[in-house]
Amino acid sequence: MRTYLVTGGAGFIGSNYIHYMFGKYGDDIKIINVDKLTYAGNPENLKDVEDRPNYTFVKADICDSEAISALFEKEDIQRVVHFAAESHVDRSIKNPDVFVKTNVLGTLTMLNAAKAAWELPDGSFKPDHKFLHVSTDEVYGSLDEDGGYFYETTPYDPHSPYSASKASSDFLVKAYMDTYKFPANITNCSNNYGPYQFPEKLIPLMINNALNGKKLPVYGDGKNVRDWLYVEDHCKGIDMVQEKGRLFETYNIGGHNEKQNIEIIHIILDQLREKLDDSDPRKALINEDLITYVADRKGHDRRYAIAPDKIKAEVGWYPETMFEEGIRKTIDWYFEHKEWMENITSGDYLKYYEEMYKA
Repeated sequence: MRTYLVTGGAGFIGSNYIHYMFGKYGDDIKIINVDKLTYAGNPENLKDVEDRPNYTFVKADICDSEAISALFEKEDIQRVVHFAAESHVDRSIKNPDVFVKTNVLGTLTMLNAAKAAWELPDGSFKPDHKFLHVSTDEVYGSLDEDGGYFYETTPYDPHSPYSASKASSDFLVKAYMDTYKFPANITNCSNNYGPYQFPEKLIPLMINNALNGKKLPVYGDGKNVRDWLYVEDHCKGIDMVQEKGRLFETYNIGGHNEKQNIEIIHIILDQLREKLDDSDPRKALINEDLITYVADRKGHDRRYAIAPDKIKAEVGWYPETMFEEGIRKTIDWYFEHKEWMENITSGDYLKYYEEMYKA
C-alpha cells in the first residue's frame, strides 16, 4: 500500500484531491492529511472519508519541522503532494509576512524533511519516492490582452506578495532538484473552481452573494481575464504527473477556459435564474443590478492563460470539463450543500469580507 502525505488537504484543492484519489484507488493507498486548519482549512470538506482506515488526519503546521520530521520517521511516505499555502492575493496585500512564512519557509521545511527521510548514504534517493509541489500560474506575471500564453519556459514575473511567495517556493524546489537531484516535480495551475472552495474566491463569492441578494463586488472594470480549471481535472493532472511525469520537470496545468471576470458573473447569474423555480423569491432578486464596481486591486494582473501543451504531450492529460459544464456542476454542489456554506460564512470571514470589498 503506497502512502501519500498531503499537505493542506482540508483546503479547497487538497480536499478535492483526497476525494479523487480515494475514488480512483480505493483501499490500495493510504493518505495522511497534514493541515493547520486556518480559516480556509475545513474538516467538513472530508467528513465522508474521515472514518476510512486508510486515512489519517494530523493537525500540524508545515513550518513545524519537528512535527513534520516525526511524520516521516513514523510512516514510510512514498509520495508528497504539497498543497498547503496561503493563497488569496487580497490577504497577501494586507499581510505579506504570513505568506512568506507559510509558502516559503513551510515549503523549505517539507523539502528538508522529505530529503532527510528519502536520501541514501551515497546521496541518491529511495526509488519510487516523489515530491510534487503545487504552484500557480500567477508566478509568471501578466499577459497582454490580445494574445500569448504561459509556457513552462516563461520567465517568472510575480506582481503580488502571494505570487512572489509562490515563486520563491518554486525556486526552492528547483534548487533541491538541481543541487541534490531531489525527486520532485512542480505543477503550475490556472484558476481552480468547484466544490468546497472558500467563498472569498470569485465564483463561490458570487454564487453565495447572489443567492442572498447581496451586492456582487467587481474589481476595476471587471475585464481581467483568467483561465478557469475545474478542480477535478486539476486533481487528475496532479496524479498523472506523479505517475507519468519526468522527474525534475515543471508541468503547466490549464483549462483552456479563458473568461473575463464580468463574464463569469453574468454566467453565474444566468445559471442561478435558470435553476431557481419561479416561485422562489430569490429569483426576482438575482439580476445585474447586484453588480457593484469597486476600486481595483493593487497590482492587479490583467490576463492569465496557460498553454498545457507539455503535460498533454508527455503525460497525456488534457482538461475534460468545459466551463459551462463545470459551473453548472459547481452551482449544483453549492445548492446541495447549503449548510456547508452557512457554516463557513460566519464570524471572521464576514468581518474580512466587509473590510475587503467596500464599494
